[in-house]
Amino acid sequence: MNTVEEHKQEKHPLDVVEDVYDYADEQLTFEEIEARAGDGEWERLKWAGMYAQKQEGYFMIRTKAPGGYLTPEQAEVIGECAADYAVAPEEYGGEEQNELWGDAYLDITTRQDIQKHWIRVEDVPEMWERYDEVGLTTIQGCGDSARNVLGCPAAGLGDHECFNAQPVIEAVSDFFTENREYANLPRKFKMTITGCRHDCGQSQINDVGLVPAKKEIDGQHLYGFHARVGGGLSDGPRMGSELDAFIRPEDAVEFCRAVAQAFKELGDRNNRGVCRMRYLVEQMGAEKFEEAVRDRCTVDLPDGGRNLTVGYQGDHVGVHDQKRDGLKYVGFNVIAGRMGGDEFAQAARAAKKYGTEDASIRLATDQNFLITHIPEENVDDLLAEPFAREYSPDPGPFSRGAVGCTGNEFCNYAIIETKKRTKRWARELDERIDVPDDIEAIRMHMSGCSASCAQPQIADIGFRGETVTLDTDDESGIVEGMDFGLGGSLGADNEFLDWVENAVPADAVIPALEQLFEVYSDEREAGEKFYEWTRRVDNERLRGIMQGADAPVARGVAHGD
Repeated sequence: MNTVEEHKQEKHPLDVVEDVYDYADEQLTFEEIEARAGDGEWERLKWAGMYAQKQEGYFMIRTKAPGGYLTPEQAEVIGECAADYAVAPEEYGGEEQNELWGDAYLDITTRQDIQKHWIRVEDVPEMWERYDEVGLTTIQGCGDSARNVLGCPAAGLGDHECFNAQPVIEAVSDFFTENREYANLPRKFKMTITGCRHDCGQSQINDVGLVPAKKEIDGQHLYGFHARVGGGLSDGPRMGSELDAFIRPEDAVEFCRAVAQAFKELGDRNNRGVCRMRYLVEQMGAEKFEEAVRDRCTVDLPDGGRNLTVGYQGDHVGVHDQKRDGLKYVGFNVIAGRMGGDEFAQAARAAKKYGTEDASIRLATDQNFLITHIPEENVDDLLAEPFAREYSPDPGPFSRGAVGCTGNEFCNYAIIETKKRTKRWARELDERIDVPDDIEAIRMHMSGCSASCAQPQIADIGFRGETVTLDTDDESGIVEGMDFGLGGSLGADNEFLDWVENAVPADAVIPALEQLFEVYSDEREAGEKFYEWTRRVDNERLRGIMQGADAPVARGVAHGD
């Protein structure tokens, strides 16, 4: 049994929630917490939604939003809590800790969560109390359990969907949250559920992905789900396998429970490196894994019906029509997902001010957010709000597609800084590169390490952090750099990108992209997207184009531990 598994067996991970109240009441330091509970407590605290930051004494705390859905009241509390608690101490820069965002900010994640940094343990109970008043939780935001359940951020809003799956998302989330029987799984367990035809919830890269389907049963044409299992990124990325099963919406909770049961019983707890569910599905094969799920499922699972997914759309930026006449939803662009807590609270208040009583805030997997149920006559006033000017619904293509992980600012695993770099690069590239007019977004994703929190494998352009040794006399030394990948996408033409070039110095990236897009614009066929062109052109030529740029050259990679 590996060390982490031993820590989880010492004490049920959910018991740590009560411990947090004690640690807060006594205002214990990290050293005192470890002295009392052992070093396994850092692992168990993840079940409370808390990660120890690299800056000792402070936590990152993760708030779940099933399907990305938040009421304006919930979003306002999240923003206000960021403003009140996500505050850096003076020894780490205080209000000047970050030259782009200052202080008291939050991050929208690729899993429709909200993350806040610089949280002290003594502030957590008060934050939880404010959360409880509006129905929010951080419980199982992290840890080896069911994580936040993803969905289409525009659920219930438009003709893009076969049916609104948000109630199913909430039912599945409610079942797993604080469920002690399924809280201690071999590894993290990621689910996505959507009735959307465009797979906004990214079913192909989740442990469980439920997508819309239709089947005739007893003379009735019923809507339900098909299931994809065993998808994921990080090291050993894998697209999910389709099961031959039709899941009625009312049976979705039991189906997901049965999958979790199979994972719980069959997952390899001894080797943490290969105990993600995608490895289990790969080892067993989809048919045998389906048998294992059926054996553990208490409801009938008919054979599959007709798949209704027609493509992939991970972007809802812009002003869009809703089903009801005269209502709009607006997708705002948040580069790398980071914005001030006060700005997020302003957006929530604007939703209440300009929207109907059904207005909501929706978080998207591309780190952006939507405000819904806005009467058409109120859209201009909404867009005139100060936050809306900063997070424009009409950004340039690189800004629109930019995703960045936490990076080495706070993360112990990241090799490079990502958030500031992603924002600066996106805006600089929008100024320097003329993208063809028919291309609305260039998906550029930056992960600080190989863990793939920014999902680089599915991007047009993907980066993962490295350290690089420069090969010049005047710029010798180790600098931040990255592996450089091209050509990823989800949907009908799903394919992980190719890592075309390794250990590229960070300063060489923008010149290399300028060269690539100049050739792409000259050579593209009618309507050809950037990722399609990079797949059509062989990697050797792509490398040659990039290496022709006037930029620093690396001579090797200096890997950390």
